[in-house]
Amino acid sequence: MAEAFPIRKIIHVDMDAFYASVEQLDNPDLVGKPVAVGGGGKRGVVSAASYEARKFGVRSAMSGVLARQRCPELIFVRPRFDRYKEISTAIHKIFHEYTDLVEPLSLDEAYLDVTENKKGNPSATLVARDIRDRIKEKTGLNASAGISVNKFVAKVASDINKPNGQKTVPPEEVIEFLEGLDIKKFYGVGKVMKEKMYRLGIFTGKDLKSKPIEFLEEHFGKSGAYYFNIVRGIQNSQVKPTRTRKSLAAERTFSENISSEVFMLERLEDIAAEVERRLKKSKVAGKTITLKIKYSDFTLQTRSRTLPYFVSTKELLMENVKDLLFQDKMRESVRLLGISLSNLNNEDKTKEDKPPPENSIDVQLKLDF
Repeated sequence: MAEAFPIRKIIHVDMDAFYASVEQLDNPDLVGKPVAVGGGGKRGVVSAASYEARKFGVRSAMSGVLARQRCPELIFVRPRFDRYKEISTAIHKIFHEYTDLVEPLSLDEAYLDVTENKKGNPSATLVARDIRDRIKEKTGLNASAGISVNKFVAKVASDINKPNGQKTVPPEEVIEFLEGLDIKKFYGVGKVMKEKMYRLGIFTGKDLKSKPIEFLEEHFGKSGAYYFNIVRGIQNSQVKPTRTRKSLAAERTFSENISSEVFMLERLEDIAAEVERRLKKSKVAGKTITLKIKYSDFTLQTRSRTLPYFVSTKELLMENVKDLLFQDKMRESVRLLGISLSNLNNEDKTKEDKPPPENSIDVQLKLDF
């Protein structure tokens, strides 16, 4: 029998339609109405949508024009990030009332390891419920939660009973839970990957689990081993209170399409200056420079270069961005340009702990979840 791997009690807390809910909280006239945070103009993009708007198919990252087509009564509200950060800070203070093992993913979601918690409560389910109640009491907003043995299952579970609900997947139910899910509900499986898996006859977690690792590596490369493990409930990524930044970027969407490369260089100068400012603030530098180009037909192209040394200044960024810009001809006029820097000098080169034995879920002790 394989040695049992230590059980963790992980909670993934995710605020419900956070930006839109904050706007409805601060403006009662918006309650019960379809609300989109973002720009509703020709170039506008939806940053977040209320649940009333989602019923019409309005989603984040959707163009404002399409969102209005789907929901003519949609109310657009400009984002107020200072306000969102203020409420996020209050929410994270609540998290730390229960544990210091808090890993923020964004302003509105985080992982918490409550295996041992400040309240001495052995039930992660009750801890999650208490946290959601405290958030509601403190901010007036609703949160959902997923509770399980690792971060992946907890994150997937947090989406099951949204909004304003929670789902616990104890150790003995992990395999059954994952096998029964549509593959599109697996965290990290986006639209493109979902369609690829569907074409390969992988529609559910059970279908994925039936594929040998050789098959998965053949079709998904290095990700094959990842899919092989997660569908078996195997993930040993710990909750890390300080997340290492993997990249830093800035981009701009233009009010009118740009076809002149001279004008593009002018815009890129401003973008590079913003990247430099963010690099200085974060006290990092990087080796891999990526130029992001979104054309007028919404197709996206990236051009990258990895240097043998770290860069952090606007001058060095632009020196390489110019080369990337002229590396190939433009196919169409451009609506968006962006610059990102990755392969940063703050990355932890140590490897994750080795994954548990394949059958570790089957032999784990039952704990009070």
